Amino acid sequence: MSHDQQRRNDLASPAAVQLNHTAVYATDRRLSAEFIAAVLGLEVGAPFGPFLPVDLGNGVTLDYYEKRDEPIQSQHYAFLVPDDRFSTMIARLDTLGVTYYADPGHTEPGRINRLFGGRGAYFEDPDGHNMEIMTRPYIRS
Repeated sequence: MSHDQQRRNDLASPAAVQLNHTAVYATDRRLSAEFIAAVLGLEVGAPFGPFLPVDLGNGVTLDYYEKRDEPIQSQHYAFLVPDDRFSTMIARLDTLGVTYYADPGHTEPGRINRLFGGRGAYFEDPDGHNMEIMTRPYIRS
């Protein structure tokens, strides 16, 4: 068996590999976890060591971790949400006074996009992470 064939055999099927959790840096873990939970209609879990978890519907956990000794580097988190809950999430953003945008560069305030036949919007969390809600996954060629 060639080296390339062995390497292909050693690779896991993409379906066998799943994201389980990721740390989300925050200056105030409770504030940030409660913010995203409020927008998405989820609950904040009990602290787990230094982490404050928000469990998502597909078994992935956002583990909010407080980091106060240096600036938070903005990251992007995209959430695939049910179409029938999207408008409620937009209304929650309005209630919280959070501006949402149709684009990731935040140049189209108060608008949503309609990519791939769905609806989507971007907004910042309390630490400037670029959050996205979308009702259809992106189609990749």
